[in-house]
Order: sequence, then C-alpha cells, then structure tokens
Amino acid sequence: MTFLPAGDVGALGAVPWVPPGPGAATRLHQVISRAQAQDRSALAAYLPVGFPNRIAGMDALHLLAQAADILELGIPHTDGALDGPVIQQAAHTALASGFRMRDVFDSARELATSSSAALLVMTYWQPLHAYGPQRFARDAAAAGIDGVLVPDLPLEEAAPWQAAAQAAGLGTIPLVSPRTRPDRLARIVTAATAMVYAPATDGVTGNSQPVSPRLPGLITQVRSLTSLPVAAGIGISTPAQARTAAAWADVVVVGSAVIRRMQASPRAQIAAAAAAGRDFAAALRPNTGLPEDEDRS
Repeated sequence: MTFLPAGDVGALGAVPWVPPGPGAATRLHQVISRAQAQDRSALAAYLPVGFPNRIAGMDALHLLAQAADILELGIPHTDGALDGPVIQQAAHTALASGFRMRDVFDSARELATSSSAALLVMTYWQPLHAYGPQRFARDAAAAGIDGVLVPDLPLEEAAPWQAAAQAAGLGTIPLVSPRTRPDRLARIVTAATAMVYAPATDGVTGNSQPVSPRLPGLITQVRSLTSLPVAAGIGISTPAQARTAAAWADVVVVGSAVIRRMQASPRAQIAAAAAAGRDFAAALRPNTGLPEDEDRS
C-alpha cells in the first residue's frame, strides 16, 4: 500500500500480500489482487443476513457490492462475544424478522451471480455446529462463498471444522491477537487457508477507539508466517480510520459503521448503506480526499 497512516500507527506501510500465480487464486484472492493493482486495499463490508429484513437486507447487500470488493455475510447470533451493541441489535432484528440459515446460502447464490464481490461468512461456532460443520461447509462452498471466519473457535478444537472446510474447498480465516504467544500465533496462522483477520482496535465491534498502535507489528508478524492476505477489522468507524488501517492491511473490514448509518435512517436504510459503502471505498482510493462528513459513521 502507498498510504501513510494517520495518527500514531507508524510511518511506512507493510509489504502487501503477493497474489498467487494465474489460475491459483480464489475469487477472494482475485479481488484483493485487483485492488492492489489499483494501489489500494480491498474493502470488505459486513452485514448480518436478514437485517433489517430479508428483502431490504438483500437490497443493501447488492448496493454495497457496488462499492465493496468483498461482502462479509454475518450469521445473526444472540451471544456473539465480539459483537458490540450495534451488531447485537442488528442480529436481534434479523432473528426477529425470521432469519434461517438457508437465507445465508440463498443470499450468497444470488450475490455470486449478480456481482463480482468475493463472499465471506462470519459466524460464531454455536449456529455452525447446530447446522452441522460438514453440511455447512458443503452448502457454503456450493453457494459461492470463499471463506469463513469463526472467531470463537479455539485452535485446539478447530480440526474437525478445518477438515470439513478443506474437503468442501472452503477457505478458513482465523482471528489473531497481538497478545497471542508467538508459538501459538504461528500454529493459528499456518492453519489458515484463505486469509488472516487482525483486530484494528482493542475491544468489541463498533467501539470508538483509535486504530491500535499494535496493528502494524501484528500484521508484520503474521506476514512472516504466511503468504495469505491479511485483513484488519473491528472498530473501524470512520473513513479516516479505514485509510489508516489500509496502510498495513490488504483488506479493511467495516460493519458497525454501515449498520449504524442504516439504524440512523430508518426510512432510508438501503440508501444509507450504499452511501456508507461509497464513503469507505473513497477513503481507500489513492490520491483522493476523505468524505467531508467522515465522522457521521
């Protein structure tokens, strides 16, 4: 990346991920490679499937796909350890609107055929386990999903899920932490097959903290362990923060900021999601200014 980070994160960007040779990349790796060819990080937009309801949620995802390189489909859950109040409320809304697991795969199939965005899923272990890991992996891969992040699944218990994902041709994405011991971090990272996810801030999603000064060191450490791309998410609330994280990460993930704008415009939620996507995408483009109202996220 060529951006210089704002704030106290550092002065120089890390060496970006190097894409695999022709024919070896998944759609996820292809869109990241395309973004890097444009001298920018890829943008991933997170939205719980079924929020605010099935129809409006799909409309929002279609519009987000026009700005984002990657769509991260969230599986609503009532007990998400990393979820802040914004995502918690959105998950409850989606569940109350009648969310079912098949909605994830139906949404992915529709998006895979109507957009060029790569598709990821973020889910906690309980709903995945209840559906059945092998069945979930098969259905996800068949629907066009590239990878899955399960942030509350410890490495010691992940082998069955990793085997199911590998058998289905589905990528796995671990969440790492700057507090993890180096030997354990190495085992977590080397088990990844699609991407590695690093926390941009200290705390749960939607927090208002600045980008962590530990992010550059963590990404550098991860890059020494894997050739996979590295994403930064959790707490990226403004386009300025997204640009800061982009100095280091191959992918910048926004979620609560999009949902917060939708919740603030109950009569124009779809338009609010689209506007948020455009603003964050603009922040990642080189040689462009930030949106005027960058703090409205």
